[in-house]
Amino acid sequence: MNFKTKRLILRPPRKSDWKDIVEGCKDLEVSKWLAVVPYPYNKKEAMEFINKKIKDLRKKEKYSYVFFIELKSEKKVIGVTDIHEINKLDKTAKTGTWINKNYWRHGYILEAKVPVLDFVFNKLKLRKIETEAFVENKASNAMSKKLGFKKEGTKIKTTICNATRKIHDANIYGLLKEEWKKIRPKIIKEINRKMKNEKP
Repeated sequence: MNFKTKRLILRPPRKSDWKDIVEGCKDLEVSKWLAVVPYPYNKKEAMEFINKKIKDLRKKEKYSYVFFIELKSEKKVIGVTDIHEINKLDKTAKTGTWINKNYWRHGYILEAKVPVLDFVFNKLKLRKIETEAFVENKASNAMSKKLGFKKEGTKIKTTICNATRKIHDANIYGLLKEEWKKIRPKIIKEINRKMKNEKP
């Protein structure tokens, strides 16, 4: 399953992606905001991650989807976004995203999340999706709000970051289908504005 935007391709993982995954995750500025990614990060960890995700995508009954974010202009994987813990009874799920630090502040997460959230609400027919962000991660908290997620609370000392071994509080955000429909046009305008401003 692939999604294409103006600058990105969201696609299943390939074993050949390991170098790009290592490049992104070996930076502590990235891994310190992720729960399970170790530091330092190497080929072995990348291959284990890729192989697990390939295996999960082959399952007939799916409770998660992963999309590697490929930048068209460079034919390079610059990050990963996913849908996980799909609850078919409650019609809910969770999502998360990371981007290689070299590609921050270009609007790529915003652009990648549009087709993913469309898929969540229109194809999977879910009614709500949740995401978490360490309280100290200002960028991730801001991105969640920009995408229309509403803060629902904070879990205290809930996660030990594998990369740093620090214990973090985490903010919990939720997005309902009807809220996504309202904010989606505004996000499209924001993406188009971002791309226009970056044109030489």
